[in-house]
Amino acid sequence: MKSRTHSTALLLVIAYLGFISLGLPDTVIGVAWPSVRDAFGREQGDIAWIFIGTSATYFLSSFFAGRLLGLMNIGTLLAVSSLLVAASGFGFGLSVWWLAFAGSALLHGLGSGAIDSGLNHYVSRHFSARHMTWLHACYSIGATMGPLIMTGVIASSGSWRSGYLTVASLLLMLSLLFVFTRKRWSETPEVMTESNSAHDQPVTLIQALRLPVVWLQMLLFFVYTGLESAAGQWSYTLLTESRGVSTQTAGYWVALYWASLALGRIGSGFIVDWMGIDRLLRLSTMLAVVGTGLLWIDNGTWLSALALGLTGAGLASIFPCLMTRTPQRVGAGVVAHAIGFQVSAAMTGVAVLPSLAGILAQNHGLHVVPILLITLAALVLILHEGLLRLTK
Repeated sequence: MKSRTHSTALLLVIAYLGFISLGLPDTVIGVAWPSVRDAFGREQGDIAWIFIGTSATYFLSSFFAGRLLGLMNIGTLLAVSSLLVAASGFGFGLSVWWLAFAGSALLHGLGSGAIDSGLNHYVSRHFSARHMTWLHACYSIGATMGPLIMTGVIASSGSWRSGYLTVASLLLMLSLLFVFTRKRWSETPEVMTESNSAHDQPVTLIQALRLPVVWLQMLLFFVYTGLESAAGQWSYTLLTESRGVSTQTAGYWVALYWASLALGRIGSGFIVDWMGIDRLLRLSTMLAVVGTGLLWIDNGTWLSALALGLTGAGLASIFPCLMTRTPQRVGAGVVAHAIGFQVSAAMTGVAVLPSLAGILAQNHGLHVVPILLITLAALVLILHEGLLRLTK
């Protein structure tokens, strides 16, 4: 029993590190993009190809994560997928042609989608809601580290390539943890959770897609992750190229955004049981609207930092709390499919909505970016209220 407890604790720590590895490469493009854009002679909107490439393969690997787990155990899936993510980082840093750089995004998405779905499914079945919240806090920690690393490397060496290679080296070390522990992931006992859904018996992928609650949650994840990504990826360019903020200061303010996501998720893990998931979600969606509203009306003063901090804090608990509520809302028989669908929808949002921000910025100016952000934040609030009505 003691040995099993130690093994479970070890896998939980590795799961945390796995989500750090998910967040670490996701956010560096926001800081690196102006340098990458100039190096390859691209236009502002060409960042869309990175988002689209990543999200297309992310969608595929997460959507069919359940099928993949039928072919291999979760430990092997995590090991292979994490090595793909590390390889993508080296691809970004070493590419000398734009097509090779953009093509590395395909490897990034292919590995990250399987890791995301696999770990979310694993933790939802084996650990408590608090650990699910802290799992996503680790993603935010990685997302915070990404801009800091890239900003520091560019400031010291002027090389965005060195920034990517630094991140890739860290990812390679984390991936080795999955390789060495791949056989242990099938040995952890499951935690039983209550469900208020009638769909507790296993259903097929098509049957799961016929449920209205599944589609509403997919739409909510699509909008939420698009908002989270667009705010993080475009705020640096908005601040430096439209509002006159220095590159170093803007890099720190973007890191503040991701840090507020991390700290918010850590803090929500302590209060979620006391406040209740649905109440916390309602408060969080309202705070996100306030934060994006401040970013919209500000002109580049220190209030931009406050706006980004409030936005991150508001968004912090939304993804993990929605993911935690999924088994209760859809039932045990649907949850494996639903989580894969939600991750796929989330990555589609990451591809479409930040890309839309780039197209709008290119055609109408960067000032439209915060308008899009507050619109998305309001939509997240409305969709969550609709979900509460559907499932109460």
